[in-house]
Amino acid sequence: PQHRLCSVIIPHCLLVIVEKLTPRPINAKTGVISQANGSARVRMGATDVIASVKAELGRPTALQPDKGKVFINVDCSPTAAPMFEGRGGEELSAESRSDGNLLDALGTAIKAALRDTGIPRVNVAAGASGDEQPEVDVSDEEFLQFDTSKVPVIVTLTKVGKHYIVDATSEEESQMSSAVSISVNRQGHICGLTKRGGAGLDPSIILDMVSVAKTVSEQLINTLDSQIAAAEAGEDES
Repeated sequence: PQHRLCSVIIPHCLLVIVEKLTPRPINAKTGVISQANGSARVRMGATDVIASVKAELGRPTALQPDKGKVFINVDCSPTAAPMFEGRGGEELSAESRSDGNLLDALGTAIKAALRDTGIPRVNVAAGASGDEQPEVDVSDEEFLQFDTSKVPVIVTLTKVGKHYIVDATSEEESQMSSAVSISVNRQGHICGLTKRGGAGLDPSIILDMVSVAKTVSEQLINTLDSQIAAAEAGEDES
């Protein structure tokens, strides 16, 4: 029954608000898929997700001959949660376990995977025309890295009863009236905002949520960067 669940959630909400809306413990690890150009596994509490980046040679469009293409594929395993069985699982990303707040975990994993990504330097021989296949040399030693300093993370604030919480579990999400997901980069710039749920929110509440999201995003980015830097330092020593 709802009143039983709320008796657990509301004290948690009050505690989190006092503690400035601290998310669950996060653990990030990069380089988890050897076949990918970059990959990362992120755990937020019991939510466990994997993101990977794969680069392939392709032909650009005539309108943008100097630009490549980006494709995003999303896959969900039914073993993570029963809700992912069937076509509904196509809306989320590949992951091994779900306990709420998937969007935030996926956004963090994508940022970490992009930081881990190395794109091989490619040299294309001039002179090919029409449908003729050009000579392409893909380097095994030189790689281009992404600058992920401005890539945002996502912070979702879920409203349960009179309170809103950060990093909601599946149980807490089942009782939500609405949720606002805010993407924020290291500079504190809002890169995107989306709301779900049928209940309306007062504009002042949304502004308060944005303020909280900025604080939480800074903590999240600092934690993510420190964990990745520590892992990279360990690899260099070994």
